[in-house]
Amino acid sequence: MQSLFQILMLIVDIVWFIMIAHIVMSWLINFQVLNLRQHMVAQIWYGLNRLLEPIYSRIRAFLPNMGGLDLAPLVALIALYAVRIILINNAAYFF
Repeated sequence: MQSLFQILMLIVDIVWFIMIAHIVMSWLINFQVLNLRQHMVAQIWYGLNRLLEPIYSRIRAFLPNMGGLDLAPLVALIALYAVRIILINNAAYFF
């Protein structure tokens, strides 16, 4: 059962890293540090969007319209951190 706990924590960590990479990349694109006309940047950006858009779209359905401010990544990070806390607090059940 310990291996199940470690696998779940690994999945949470990977999703956390992907979300952070997407958020940082969106900032760099918006501040024109990265350019989507570069082939590799565009591929990474569209790949991250395809991975995370199903999660974000479900969250956006519940959030009010904030104009140009997208709070879906923040809510997703908080939810993922809550899952991590729940897993750590219940780690005794896995051993």
